Amino acid sequence: MEQFIHDLWQLVSQPGQLRENLAQIVTTLGGGATYAMLGLIVFAETGLVVTPFLPGDSLLFATGAVCATVASVAVERGTEPAVSIATMAAVLFVAAVVGDGVNYHVGRAIGPVAFSGRFRWLRKEHLDRTHAFFERHGGRAVVLARFVPIVRTFAPFVAGIGAMTYSRFLFYNVFGAVLWVGLLLGGGYWLGSLEWVQRHFSKVVLGIVVVSVLPLAWEARHAVLRMVLPSRRSAT
Repeated sequence: MEQFIHDLWQLVSQPGQLRENLAQIVTTLGGGATYAMLGLIVFAETGLVVTPFLPGDSLLFATGAVCATVASVAVERGTEPAVSIATMAAVLFVAAVVGDGVNYHVGRAIGPVAFSGRFRWLRKEHLDRTHAFFERHGGRAVVLARFVPIVRTFAPFVAGIGAMTYSRFLFYNVFGAVLWVGLLLGGGYWLGSLEWVQRHFSKVVLGIVVVSVLPLAWEARHAVLRMVLPSRRSAT
């Protein structure tokens, strides 16, 4: 257990060494512990609003690359791979769906209490508007949030607070998890074996992180402009 915790901390605290640390974890702990560790990280990143800092997109891509390397070595040796891409995909998919589901239900439980009128700044009409938004646009929001760090952690929580219909949330939760795990884990598996990607793996992972946060930066820019422009007009 001590080794598991040590390797877990090393994995989440050294984002620039994801592939190397993952390969070491597979070697030292084996497949079962690797599945458990990565499933735990994905669950926490999507299911707990206090852990949005955990690796997500980059972790999935690096995991796919390590699975490809392990499979290649196993073929050369004529042995079974320590980790299977199919099993890994299933574990991470379940972790992502369950994480979002837990986050949704926590938000759903907190919402009525927070907006019951006990807190003056939290008004019932705000909750009603949030509910209406998620009923109209929530499906797209839940799916797209999968690909945006931080937003991925808070979107299901807010959907729960807004009392988005659970059957509707569950459908888009599953659909988004299939896309997220499939594209990033699969991308790492198929591209991670390319020589150019292997030579520049840290840059590729950094690029994935940058692309992931672009929507946040774009929205932040628009938010600043919305605040600045009206104040300039009023000043003139």
